[in-house]
Amino acid sequence: MATNAPEDIPPRSRSNVVIDGIRDMITSGRLGAGSKLPAERELSGLLGVSRGPLREGVRALVILGVLETRQGDGTYVTSLGPGQLSAPLGMLTELQSPEDSVHLLGVRRVLEPEAAAHAAVRMTDADIAEAERILDAGQSLLDGGTDIDIEATIDVDTDFHRLIARASGNPAFAAIIEALVGRTARARLWRAIHQQGAVQETQREHRAILDALAARDPDRARIRMSVHVLGVEEFTAANLEGLGGAAAETTQD
Repeated sequence: MATNAPEDIPPRSRSNVVIDGIRDMITSGRLGAGSKLPAERELSGLLGVSRGPLREGVRALVILGVLETRQGDGTYVTSLGPGQLSAPLGMLTELQSPEDSVHLLGVRRVLEPEAAAHAAVRMTDADIAEAERILDAGQSLLDGGTDIDIEATIDVDTDFHRLIARASGNPAFAAIIEALVGRTARARLWRAIHQQGAVQETQREHRAILDALAARDPDRARIRMSVHVLGVEEFTAANLEGLGGAAAETTQD
């Protein structure tokens, strides 16, 4: 399947030939998860590129989590697990501006209700018990008086959402939500600090979600999760100026 790229194609485009060629080798089954790539000279011939663009393309696929290099052994296709392939998403979300946080929360609003609906029919009794334990820990924080550890409540929030994503039975849901939940923590923290009663309302909404999950009711779980995530998104959209200032202070610290 030699791809004879003309020599007048810019180097960047020739590296894209490498990316496309290796992708085709994987999707066609010629290379599978864990397979070792052919030697550099052979692969250059197969793809019709010189070693420079070949190395650039391979490096790009390593960054994307598709390939891994093993010192002294060669380059291999990774397990291609959703967690590895979503790693660049994590980097992308960390570089987002406050305005883009709203967009990320919008993505959560699309994905998480469906994950909750899936989880409602797939969660084990052990999953339900773990969710109860997480929310009990959150309630203990709220029962401690007026001096609430806000960051600890955000950890509870994150653990609860991650558990539901994993319990959905869909590794792609779990991987993407894992990347998004951790990286929208700043927006959730800002809301918890500046919106009176936000942490208590979050706890109530979590309980309502868990009740729907425990009842094995996917429609109610979907609705409860939609309302919950929408609240964070709307508050963030209305308070971008404050969130931007908080981000700048965090950068300077």
